[in-house]
Amino acid sequence: ILSQFFLPRITKVVILAGGAGVHMRPLTYEMPKAMIPVRSEPLLGYLVRALQNAGLKDITMVIGTLGEKIQEHFGDGASYSVNINYVQDEKESGTAQALAAARGAVGNEPFVLAYGDVLAEIDWLDLVGFHHSHGGQATMAVTSVRDPKDWGVLAMDGARITRFIEKPESDTRSHLINAGIYIMHPEVLARITPKMASLEQELFPALAEEGELFGYHFSGQWFDVSTPAVYERALKEWKD
Repeated sequence: ILSQFFLPRITKVVILAGGAGVHMRPLTYEMPKAMIPVRSEPLLGYLVRALQNAGLKDITMVIGTLGEKIQEHFGDGASYSVNINYVQDEKESGTAQALAAARGAVGNEPFVLAYGDVLAEIDWLDLVGFHHSHGGQATMAVTSVRDPKDWGVLAMDGARITRFIEKPESDTRSHLINAGIYIMHPEVLARITPKMASLEQELFPALAEEGELFGYHFSGQWFDVSTPAVYERALKEWKD
């Protein structure tokens, strides 16, 4: 644990908080998916508090439709003891272009990338330490589920992710999936072309094939609140 204090610091966080949230309508007619409440806090609020507790306080939120609702709630981040800036994703054409919109906020440092509709019980400092230990371009937080077909499924050799398939059409023996939390080196951003839409379908498979993608397997709670069924489970089971 003490060694964590001597690791190169990671300070910057990018949160993808846009997206139409089609599967969560009618709630998302009035609010972004990341603002859907779980008990007394929006989804995004739990993420921001967890980042703050880990000392990750320099946050850029990429917002889209109804993004003003996020800005109204979080402001500059002072009420959460963090610093928040906002970038508008004008294209709203997928996760790749949403991340590309935040290029200017990242600079030349490794950064955390997180999806704003994910609830996760994860040790952020341990994740950072794991990332520094392997020397690859990217780390993906990995969890396991019984039925993986609705997520990005991966195969691993030790800590290295050797194959990544987004929402596989055929049965897979793997139950390991992408948890929507990452650490990336800035050179990863240079790989995002103007025509690239999806990190999951285009960037991650390429990184895995090249041996540059590593998986941090955690066992804490995890909810990707993208469907009413998952939302119902989160309301019943999430323990902050």
